[in-house]
Amino acid sequence: MGDDEHHHEFESASGSGASATYPMQCSALRKNGHVVLKGRPCKIVEMSTSKTGKHGHAKVHLVGVDIFTNKKLEDISPSTHNMDVPHVTRTEFTVIDCAEDGYLSLMTSDGSTKDDVRIEKGSEMYNQIVSGIEEGKEYLVTVVSAMGEEAVAAFKEAPRS
Repeated sequence: MGDDEHHHEFESASGSGASATYPMQCSALRKNGHVVLKGRPCKIVEMSTSKTGKHGHAKVHLVGVDIFTNKKLEDISPSTHNMDVPHVTRTEFTVIDCAEDGYLSLMTSDGSTKDDVRIEKGSEMYNQIVSGIEEGKEYLVTVVSAMGEEAVAAFKEAPRS
């Protein structure tokens, strides 16, 4: 048994993610919108519709970029079929601190702390935030969450009050 019992909730990307998405007809999707391609939340970067065949439906060719990994994914679906659209939220937090391992200590709007968002150690964002905190600067980060995953999408220096 051991350590394995603590990992199950992170592995269920497709299983329990039902409420993380909602269905939308393919023909209603738009460029710069979001869609689930191959089980991943993506931003639509390209869309093209092929003409209906002799017996078929018009097909929509979707190209999306994974909002967490930036990998390009594609799919083709009949325009009348439904596709999953992820609920994507963006939340701004104040950075309290950045740990050695890249985990950020963030203050939520209700004053509690959130310590489970990580940025790549050694990345440009990590280096700027760490050196800025040492200089006494305050930062705001924008955390994007979808389908049970979270990542820092952007950061900026907090305006001085």
